[in-house]
Amino acid sequence: MDDYLEQILHLIEAKGYARAVDISKNLGISQASVTNMLQRLDGEGLVKHERYRGTVLTEQGHRIAQAIVERHETLTRFLRLFGLDEETIYHDVEGMEHHVSRATLEVIRVLADSLEKDAELLEKVRQRLS
Repeated sequence: MDDYLEQILHLIEAKGYARAVDISKNLGISQASVTNMLQRLDGEGLVKHERYRGTVLTEQGHRIAQAIVERHETLTRFLRLFGLDEETIYHDVEGMEHHVSRATLEVIRVLADSLEKDAELLEKVRQRLS
């Protein structure tokens, strides 16, 4: 569900709308599977989906999607601090973002903020990893 909401938000921001065919293409899954999930999300009040017309996020859906994007960005930002390659970061974040608790995410965010502000500390941590 998270991946769908995230994709819908990105598509709306980029194109002004989200269609099942675009979501399908971006997630690499069948259009029928996307349609089924959109109907489910509609039933849960997270999106308004009209067949052949497109999908928009409800206020609640938008809040959840924004939190998902922020979680993804925080994890990515944190791992980039340590010079990991982008492919590793991408795969790790895709796995982590679905399982990390809010409390743990807040710890990671505070650590990332602190390390970005203290180049000397960041360098010491990087050296310990070498």
